[in-house]
Amino acid sequence: MSPANACSLSIQEMKPDLRVVKQISVVLDQMMSQQNSPAGVIQGIPRINEVSSHFEDLMRELLNKTPGLICDFPKTSEGRLQRSAYPDLELIDQESHRVYYLDPKLYAIGSRDSSFRTFYFEPKIATNKVREDGVHFIIGFEHEKPAADRHWKFTRWDLVDLSHFQVKLKAEFQGSNRDMYRPEAIVATSARAVE
Repeated sequence: MSPANACSLSIQEMKPDLRVVKQISVVLDQMMSQQNSPAGVIQGIPRINEVSSHFEDLMRELLNKTPGLICDFPKTSEGRLQRSAYPDLELIDQESHRVYYLDPKLYAIGSRDSSFRTFYFEPKIATNKVREDGVHFIIGFEHEKPAADRHWKFTRWDLVDLSHFQVKLKAEFQGSNRDMYRPEAIVATSARAVE
């Protein structure tokens, strides 16, 4: 399937989707417990941006331990592994063969109603990791401000179905200097460079 044809399917009240949501929910509870532990791998990390990849890694590990699920980092259309950009994980239910795209987001208490952009997806053919029709989930983890000892405490999680997500589309023209200053585009120039 071409990336242009890939779309977000809504979660259905069908047995496979309900089962997978329950399985994901169990994993998310386990993650909260492990990440909040004083011995958790994220404890002591100074910045929340540095914590995100640990959430992705743990989520992948725990989902792969869940019977009937296969979770991995999605590959681009060229077959390359790319950790950055949406989505972070691809989950396949072995029974139904349904694909679920997962993207964990970490946010501070009090910022849930912020209008600051926290989701970005640009469907480029070469780097697109959405290659199948599937259910798209954002998994939001809310955290308290870290303690002085840099102990992170996560207080809740939400599994968000992106088929209900209202987005803003920013259409823009953009280009580089190389694109702009092509000889055939220049209609006048200074006689010589000013020193």
